[in-house]
Amino acid sequence: MPCTARTSRLALAASAASLALLATACGGGSGSDASGGGDGKPVTLTFWSATAGAKETAEAFNKTHTDIKVKFFMVPAGPEGVTKLSNAVKGGNAPDVATMDYSALPEYASEGNLENLTPTSGELVKKEFPEAVQSLVNLGGSTWAVPFDVTPIQLFYRKDLFEKHGAKVPTTWAEYRTAAEKIHQGDPDVTITNFGGGDPALLSGLAWQAGARWYGTNGDAWKVDIDDPASRKVAAYWDGLLADGLASRTPLWGEGENKERATGKVATIIGAAWSAGNFPVSYPDAKGKWAIAPLPTWDGKASTGMYGGTSYIVPKGSKQTKAAAEFIKWVTTDPEAMTARLSSLKTPSSALPANEGMRAVAAKKFDGSYFAGQDVYAVAGEAADTIVPGWTWGPVQQQVTSAQLAAGGDHTKMLTSGQAKGETAVTDRGLKLDK
Repeated sequence: MPCTARTSRLALAASAASLALLATACGGGSGSDASGGGDGKPVTLTFWSATAGAKETAEAFNKTHTDIKVKFFMVPAGPEGVTKLSNAVKGGNAPDVATMDYSALPEYASEGNLENLTPTSGELVKKEFPEAVQSLVNLGGSTWAVPFDVTPIQLFYRKDLFEKHGAKVPTTWAEYRTAAEKIHQGDPDVTITNFGGGDPALLSGLAWQAGARWYGTNGDAWKVDIDDPASRKVAAYWDGLLADGLASRTPLWGEGENKERATGKVATIIGAAWSAGNFPVSYPDAKGKWAIAPLPTWDGKASTGMYGGTSYIVPKGSKQTKAAAEFIKWVTTDPEAMTARLSSLKTPSSALPANEGMRAVAAKKFDGSYFAGQDVYAVAGEAADTIVPGWTWGPVQQQVTSAQLAAGGDHTKMLTSGQAKGETAVTDRGLKLDK
């Protein structure tokens, strides 16, 4: 890492908005402050992303800006893309702007791979984005990314199946199990949902809703609390539905799931705001049969967690941090950016912008007739307002996710394996662990 000779580790204090990153190389500075070419030529930014529509968004920016030009490069999604970016930072050839999942941010920042965006984007994040999302990008009192979307978990359900079997659309998890029993009793071929394979991202979001806090700090030590009572309650609930045959063991996403959903073999899908866009493409014959409701809760009070989500970062080593901040501001808050992105997509998108001013544009582009006229953006926006605040990811979550995937779909084992890996990964990185 280019800056490790200058700074070994910087302890960051916890703030009211977030838990701290306890160790980050080169956590101070914001790189070069060049925002325009001193020779009169435009600044050129390189932009890496795996998100759909990113290329067209960059092209739209270039058409409307003369002092900054963006060169876009498509990169792999998920861990492969993060590894590629890490190698580029180490090699001194990282892009100026990239997109990254919220769950990877603390780990990536604490390894010294990000520019601190507090000077260039801190006020933007404070003024333009909801508190529940701010806590994901403001770490240790500094801003490390700018939010793109917000991903509240919601309940998608088959109206016809609930009506056929006389089941009530559930508002609590107890009612959800009751509905599962009633529907399955009426038709043994139908289960309440498919939930096999184990999805660490969804498990964490459901634990988030239940009040879990997988990561925290105590002084200068990290606390890992993945296998906590709230998370165990969630895991036991879903493992119970699976054991009783009320939920299908078909993986949540992947081979087999579309057939079950398209043929009416599952009555609900636990998804996020972005999930709505998949329905018209994946289940076209079920138009008008699906509806969206708030996620059931444990106590009947509206609440939810998040499932996925993307932010914009400036990788360490960029010499154009001010220009990068200008591009990021445009792409996350300017309606023209949303128009360009959505107009380029071959399939519908229901991703909910984290910035509320962008949502009206997105809503106009989505055909609500599939959901019988439901305004998917309004429904998702209401769900976003109930996201439980305060969740922060930890500095080893990517390793935890890998360990949980290896647990084979047993959600209780996913928690214990995640806890064990989280603790060893923290100490292996030379960080203090609070036991």
